Amino acid sequence: MDSLPLTAALLGKLFPIKGSDIERYYKHHLSDYEVWTQKEHATDWVLLPENIGEYLSIDETQLCEEVYTILSNKAGHGGQGTVIAIVKGTKADAVSRILMMIPESDRAKVKEITMDFSDSMYSIAKQCFPKATIVIDCFHIVKRLCEGLEEMRLRFKRLAQVENKKAAVAFAQNEARKARNRQYYRRKHKKNPKETRGRKRIRRQKYKPLVLSNGDTKVELLTRSRNLLSQSGDKWGEHKKERARLLFDLYPQMQEGYSLICKVRDIFKRKLTIDEAKHRLHEWYKDVNICTLREIKAARDCIKSREAEVLNYFINRATNASAESLNSKMKGFRAQLHGIADIPFFMYRICTIFG
Repeated sequence: MDSLPLTAALLGKLFPIKGSDIERYYKHHLSDYEVWTQKEHATDWVLLPENIGEYLSIDETQLCEEVYTILSNKAGHGGQGTVIAIVKGTKADAVSRILMMIPESDRAKVKEITMDFSDSMYSIAKQCFPKATIVIDCFHIVKRLCEGLEEMRLRFKRLAQVENKKAAVAFAQNEARKARNRQYYRRKHKKNPKETRGRKRIRRQKYKPLVLSNGDTKVELLTRSRNLLSQSGDKWGEHKKERARLLFDLYPQMQEGYSLICKVRDIFKRKLTIDEAKHRLHEWYKDVNICTLREIKAARDCIKSREAEVLNYFINRATNASAESLNSKMKGFRAQLHGIADIPFFMYRICTIFG
């Protein structure tokens, strides 16, 4: 019995097997890829209608250097039976044409479908699943607001950089003026021959921007505040709290925008009915109307245009987390392959693992 592992080790040294050889054996001999019915069109789309369920998610992700639309079943929990369709591109007509191949009786069984703010995803869901309740993911709602706050941060950062450059130019001009004054003084006041000590040479100083109490300049403060503005305040550490205090003191508009985002977060954290959530959301609209932040108002208009789908979250508190998790697993599998040379075979393996 002890000789078996030793024999296997010796065989492994004498006859080493490459990973590419194993993949080729699996592709042509061990698997049923050669008789896979979807091999011809796998580069453009694959469809597994038997995996359809009552609660679905739709999202887009980048695979094989192309963007693909993925329809998944939440009941699969990221394992087998999860993937329903993978279609190349995000055009509503092209994706809907493939999904319409699913029998109408099966599509009519779908009760709920979650997605982000994408207009193409919304159009696909309306065409293919007319009886399903469409839910906009609450994470993407807050993300859309944070994108507005990010635009504000970048705007203030650009202004701070311009202010910094102007201050540096003014400082350089002042140093040049002082140097000219010193040269004029030396010309007018000749050195005393009895004086043995040479005159002190004064070097031009380099501009140093104003440093705040935490050691950051204004530009550094705005650069390093990116992550904290996308987080809830209860997740901040001591350094982030100090940075946020300085940021909000220098830019009160950032504090106003951040507080409006926190109010939306609070709405989705509470266990409310649709009517209660609608009432709170309309109160939030009034608060946004009072402010002068165009970025937050643009995000408000986006939410307002999909208000019914946003409020559908409070029926089952459904999110698009399952689709995001599936995308992450697919990208992790792609990373393990260190590149994709054969797209149809990659789609076959995706369907084998998640289909």
